[in-house]
Amino acid sequence: MSKHKILLTGATGYVGGKLLRRLEADGHEINCLVRDPGKLQRPGPDTHVFQGDVLVRSSMWDAFRNTDTAYFLVHFLHDREDFQAKEYEAAENFASMARRAGVKRIIYLGGLGNEQDGLSPHLRSRQDVGQILRTSCVRTLELRASIVLGEGSLSFELIKDLTEHLPFMVTPRWVSTQAQPIGIRDLLDYLVQSLDVHLDQDEIFEIGGADRMSYGDLMREYARQRGLKRTMLPVPALTPWLSSHWVAFFSRVDHHLAAKLIEGIRNPTVIEDDRAKQFFDIHPVSAKEAIREAVDDLPPPDTHHHFARLHHITH
Repeated sequence: MSKHKILLTGATGYVGGKLLRRLEADGHEINCLVRDPGKLQRPGPDTHVFQGDVLVRSSMWDAFRNTDTAYFLVHFLHDREDFQAKEYEAAENFASMARRAGVKRIIYLGGLGNEQDGLSPHLRSRQDVGQILRTSCVRTLELRASIVLGEGSLSFELIKDLTEHLPFMVTPRWVSTQAQPIGIRDLLDYLVQSLDVHLDQDEIFEIGGADRMSYGDLMREYARQRGLKRTMLPVPALTPWLSSHWVAFFSRVDHHLAAKLIEGIRNPTVIEDDRAKQFFDIHPVSAKEAIREAVDDLPPPDTHHHFARLHHITH
């Protein structure tokens, strides 16, 4: 693998933070563009930290200098208003600066979903951002993924919180929507190998794990591995708005963010084009194996706390 001079955004987030460690271990020189340098934990000796904001074009220039590859791993889902407008503005700024700086390749992590299915605002935004980046005239490689399985991933934490807290779950329709979850280790492999994949043009690669499963399937598998007995009762009439409050009550996800996630979960997110197999030397693990890796270091479930919480809710 050749050494690169890399600009990395999103290094204080879940995927970006783990990717930073992988890139450092591989000996790349990295410029991290972050809004709050204090949130970046122990950068390595070849990692340079630049304070800036993808919404402020002029603040990005120093981080772009002398880089050949730029990772765009930011999103604004946590913003309660105008998250799509901010994502589009950020992508336009990033594309413009990458072009001016002479960057050779942009690598972007987007989301799976067939645009013919009437994508949710979240998934629509993810795919629109990829389109904006491709207008940069910089060779762009977009990876589209579904649920990421790994401790710390927003989707996995949602699965964990709901399964740990609820021995009896009233499950809305979105729990049965098909997805193709990917383990964090495999996702990082795709992001790293994207540095050197040969490209003759901009490319979109759909990636995922070995299985197609719903959130309900994942919660059942999580419960099995944790030794928890769980019962699910489907209730098709539970709206996304009500579901978001239900999710927020039993997890650490606030209901505004939960509503955006649930709107996206109603869309199937499975691989329809498997061309990634021709470009990447990766054999993704099963969802069962990815969950096992994620739960290995978790403490035993506190079943007393969960039943006590349920008693408090129902009385």
